Amino acid sequence: MTSTPGPAPLPEPAPPGAAAEATGERNPADRATPDGVPPDRVTPVRPATDRATAHLLDRFLAALRPRLPLRALWAHGSLAGGDYQQGRSDLDLIAIVDRPCTPEEERQLGELHATLDRTDPLAAKLHCSYLAADETADPAHIHLTWAHRELKRRTVTPVTRRELHTFGRVLYGDAPTTLLPPVTDAELATFIRTDLREFWRPALDEPEEWLQDIWVDLGMLTLARATVTLRDGTLISKGEALAVLGELGAPDEVIADIRHRRYGPAAPPPPPGPARPSDRVARRADLTRAFLGPAIDRTLATYGHTFPAPPG
Repeated sequence: MTSTPGPAPLPEPAPPGAAAEATGERNPADRATPDGVPPDRVTPVRPATDRATAHLLDRFLAALRPRLPLRALWAHGSLAGGDYQQGRSDLDLIAIVDRPCTPEEERQLGELHATLDRTDPLAAKLHCSYLAADETADPAHIHLTWAHRELKRRTVTPVTRRELHTFGRVLYGDAPTTLLPPVTDAELATFIRTDLREFWRPALDEPEEWLQDIWVDLGMLTLARATVTLRDGTLISKGEALAVLGELGAPDEVIADIRHRRYGPAAPPPPPGPARPSDRVARRADLTRAFLGPAIDRTLATYGHTFPAPPG
């Protein structure tokens, strides 16, 4: 039996480059072409988001390139949409490779992500899906993904695909419009309605879940963002969704709680050991569930059989 070589060590971070020079500006066409780089392999040149995040992204890209036949690396979500909050927001990435990863490459990717996780506190929130270039067309196709500190397989949803086409952030290689088929308004609306009806509405029957910050945040913000997209086809940020929640009649107390945790001063870490939910957390869960059920039903009833209205 021959031994399997271990993963190559992580290279030292390069000077801030592709990843360090991008921001969450919404105009992906606002790019400069460095000398010697073909027009279809453009890297955006923009001010850095923050040094710690830029350092991690550059380190990740420098480690990926010798390991995989990488064609592109893109950011979506908060990092691309201008709503990124260091240490609070996920780093949502999509890597396009020339072919599916081999078992050995998958093992090395797991080692790479685990090493980053051990050496950079922001890496715990770095999520990346790896798509073979000839497997990008089907939104139902499952792709190798590192998320929540493990390798798994999951889809790249129509919402993510629309984000990439609308304001995707190119960290390396080809732009999304050259490698990723567009999402129609009908496909996007169908996915959003199904997500509200088949995931979020039944989840309200699990009261224990709603004692967690992440369920409150994602449930409330998803409803607001979904409502706007179904209404007019617009993708909005989590920050913009907070204002929409007020328009939808969400409890002020819950909106303030989400805003404070996402945009307010950093909270101290919780004490070790199991914690009993406070009366405030239990009340927040009850308010959230009482609002979300009827609100989801109203959104589905209003936009259940229509596609977003064209802008203008």
